[in-house]
Amino acid sequence: MERKLLNFYKVLDKHGRSCHGGEAEWSLPTRNADGTWTPGEWMPEVRGNLEPCANGYHVVTLEQLLDWLGERIFEVEPGDEIVHEDNKSVVRTCRLTRECTGWDERTARLFACDCAERVLYLFEARHPNDRRPRKAIETARRYAEGKAAVEELTAAQDAAWAAAEAAAGAAEAAAWAAAGAAGAAAWAAAWAAGAARDAERQWQVERLREIVEVEANA
Repeated sequence: MERKLLNFYKVLDKHGRSCHGGEAEWSLPTRNADGTWTPGEWMPEVRGNLEPCANGYHVVTLEQLLDWLGERIFEVEPGDEIVHEDNKSVVRTCRLTRECTGWDERTARLFACDCAERVLYLFEARHPNDRRPRKAIETARRYAEGKAAVEELTAAQDAAWAAAEAAAGAAEAAAWAAAGAAGAAAWAAAWAAGAARDAERQWQVERLREIVEVEANA
């Protein structure tokens, strides 16, 4: 039987700590030999009124996850009490049930490249002879596959930044996305979505769904 994903996610740093505000250390789930997961412990209940950005544990839906990407993504089981906000929710307690092991440095960078490449036409329509953003994406893809040195990646990123600074409007946003794919890859999706709005963001959500549903090899 196909396992249904939970509805909420938590993004943590490489050490399993909060990375978008706060310094909480989380009880991490463990993967069993048969591929199933043993959830982490329930986090201590917070006291007082739940208040986004002030009191409680923040969790996000898949659609909101695009705004909070980072090094590690986990599925979350929230407690009964939850307060919703536009781009996140806050809960009194929760536990991590599974790490989305399909998301790692390589897939995060390739996802950023996909997002940036889809809106690159906005830049190239205004600047057809400027290949700096496209070169940044191509270099980021090769770097993700271990086929480019970090110095080459940095140079391509710097060139894409320069192209963005010389552009305007949607073309600028597309060039920023290309530079982001070569640098802070997790944020390139947000820049790309800003360039093409709702339809592009929906594509990104569905592509992200494919990634987080994949189980990497044990």
